[in-house]
Amino acid sequence: MKQQTLNGKWTLEILGDSPYKGEQIPVTIPGSVYSALLEAGKMPDPYWRDNELEALKLMQYDFAFTTEFNCDYPAPLLVCDGLDTICDIELNGNKIGYANNMHRCWEFDLSKHLNKNKPNKLKLLFHSPTKYIAEKFDEVYVEGSGDAMRGFPHIRKAHCMFGWDWGPRLPDAGIWRDISIVNIDKAVIDSVYITQNHKPDGNVELTFDVEQKSLPYTIIITAPNNTTHTSNGEPIIIENPQLWWPNGYGEQPLYIVEVTLYDENKNELDRWERRIGLRTLKVIREKDEWGESFKHRVNGIDIFAMGADYIPEDNILSHITTERKRVLLEDCIAANFNIVRIWGGGYYPGDDFYDICDELGIMVWQDFMFACAIYELTPEFEANIRAEVVDNVKRLRHHASLALWCGNNEIEWQQGMESYTATPKQKADYIRMFEYIIPQEAKAHDPNRFYWYSSPSSGGGFDEPNSDDRGNVHNWEVWHGLKPFSEYRNRLSRYISEFGFQSFPCLKTIKSFTEPEDRNIFSRIMEMHQRNCAANGRIMYYLSSTYRYPTEFEHLLYASQLLQAEAIRYGVEHWRRNRGRCMGTIYWQINDIWPVASWASLDYFGRWKALHYYAKRFYAPVLISCMETGEMTERPFCVAEPVSIKKAAKLAVSNESLNEITGTIKWVLRDASANIIINGEEKVKVKPQSSLWLYELDFSGYDELSTYFSYELEVSQTPTHLTHLSGTVLFCMPKHFNFIDPKLTVTREGEQITVTAAAYAKSVEIYSDDEDFVLSDNFFDINAGCKTVNIVRGNPKNLKVRSVYEIGRI
Repeated sequence: MKQQTLNGKWTLEILGDSPYKGEQIPVTIPGSVYSALLEAGKMPDPYWRDNELEALKLMQYDFAFTTEFNCDYPAPLLVCDGLDTICDIELNGNKIGYANNMHRCWEFDLSKHLNKNKPNKLKLLFHSPTKYIAEKFDEVYVEGSGDAMRGFPHIRKAHCMFGWDWGPRLPDAGIWRDISIVNIDKAVIDSVYITQNHKPDGNVELTFDVEQKSLPYTIIITAPNNTTHTSNGEPIIIENPQLWWPNGYGEQPLYIVEVTLYDENKNELDRWERRIGLRTLKVIREKDEWGESFKHRVNGIDIFAMGADYIPEDNILSHITTERKRVLLEDCIAANFNIVRIWGGGYYPGDDFYDICDELGIMVWQDFMFACAIYELTPEFEANIRAEVVDNVKRLRHHASLALWCGNNEIEWQQGMESYTATPKQKADYIRMFEYIIPQEAKAHDPNRFYWYSSPSSGGGFDEPNSDDRGNVHNWEVWHGLKPFSEYRNRLSRYISEFGFQSFPCLKTIKSFTEPEDRNIFSRIMEMHQRNCAANGRIMYYLSSTYRYPTEFEHLLYASQLLQAEAIRYGVEHWRRNRGRCMGTIYWQINDIWPVASWASLDYFGRWKALHYYAKRFYAPVLISCMETGEMTERPFCVAEPVSIKKAAKLAVSNESLNEITGTIKWVLRDASANIIINGEEKVKVKPQSSLWLYELDFSGYDELSTYFSYELEVSQTPTHLTHLSGTVLFCMPKHFNFIDPKLTVTREGEQITVTAAAYAKSVEIYSDDEDFVLSDNFFDINAGCKTVNIVRGNPKNLKVRSVYEIGRI
């Protein structure tokens, strides 16, 4: 099969009475209206201050993307991997097709109007997405997220481009993926479906369903050690297979599968090449003493899922490069992730995203692209979404990392609570779409992959879709419900695929979209970059409960990140302590789509917030954690009638590794200087993939305002990548603890940084004016003395250090 790329230089014309009327603007394809204007220097940064508002106005126009090419293919087919979104396609002035779904691959026959002896003019006319949804909304009322533009469910376009509670309203348009012309010579390989049969003797039988026109073909399997297996279509037996495992459980060997199609004369017609991992990967739902399990089982091993939710990395899709994806996913591995959930309000990432997940051992929970909306199901809409599902299932199904398909984000739950107004037909449409149409296509084209109706769900049919006893849940009682962090401990869910807490990014990121006079969290610009209504006030609500009032803007940013990290730590540690009943925690969210205050642990520029360092610790294969009892649970307000309260600590070791852990737990009750008041130790032996609780230690006779509890686990049999074997807890809120000035100092020697503290220092952050660096640890506690960390990325200079002690100090 011959292929001629049309990527590269095109011309953009913004039609109508636009500010760019009559201009021919160069655009690099893949690219868009916004990328072209930015590249040409004709548009200010839409992420700066409130420039978003002017950028949005541009989307009321139509856009013509044109190019010229020469081609003499006898059977030319235009292949468009991504058109965003409502588009008429013209060749030499003749309309040859129409596209209305950015999530599909579109093909158009060029043969009728192709000039083989002179240049051809190809024009793609994109219609205004904002006008389109407004007109459709006037025709048929559909509701959806109030943070997005009205009518967004009518268009098969990334919903979040119309705004979300973390993203701007910048519904760009353009050719966002590759575009090419192919010549179909007799036949092509449409797709290959590979079935793995893992036999009792340990060998793996591979069978192949090659979708093509009954011509001869060969299959070559190349193992990681470069040995090969060949076939003319018959099954292949892999002896002594190297199995693929999620991160933390083993290696990620990948086998290359090459299928070559020939004509009757043995001339090569087409070639299909992919990498696969040999593994079984199931979702197990079994009745048990708590209800029904929901867990991943890989190669017979039950996996505790540890990760976060992924959203598009940029509103301008051409800015999402392979290199950027790799850094993001490698930072997930650095934080001990074994899973990411691709959220249903964005887009299906490119093949490179899943290739990297295959290489790194990151399982993928894949939502289909439906979220927080009511949909009006018509025959045309049904045909469109069926094609979308088939395109993406066939494109992605070979990936070792792909763990499951999920119908949508939160729609079953929200419709069940009547969060949106739906007609009886629209409610019935939900069942047809997500419990019949989409699973039917997923089953037909990927029969061995688990399909789940919605996130959250208990099994479909609006049957308690956020139940703790079965299925998966979204837990927003902390944050949206304004409950204290300890509220997580009242929920023993089977699998949590969303829970989160917001924070501000670091000062350098805030400088990327503000002037100095904007740097107050209630300024108009700061609120424009906070899309969850009144959320800056919500951060302050939690801050007022936890820390002293910051006297410096930068300390407020720091305190917000500590709040976020502590909140998620409370949840994850609780659910990991209850391994077996709970088998997964996916926090909201990994990343940002633009510079913003949000739930992300990595900001728009990839800078690590406190939460990402905390995740590295609380997602470590072996974790020691403490369930403390104190003022948060017993006396949340200091003005309550003074009575004695319980102050206690109960330790647990969570061992997600495949090795038994033997070691010694050492605990200490200390004063604010870190002096020992009382201490003890306990020998422990923790079985693989289990959690061990210790007895409760009661400190009710000690002053909660001047004593704290530290703990550590010394391991005598250390598994690979063992981290975070220590911690501290307070029995009161940090704002009330009688901290002593720890007189922190920081020094750098080569690639190591050492912090020294004269007293107890909590949540110590090493930072500098250049915040583009990553350390082996940060935002840690010191029981007086020194702690040394390594520089993992970057070259930080002019180092500074701070702790909770500094918050609110004058």
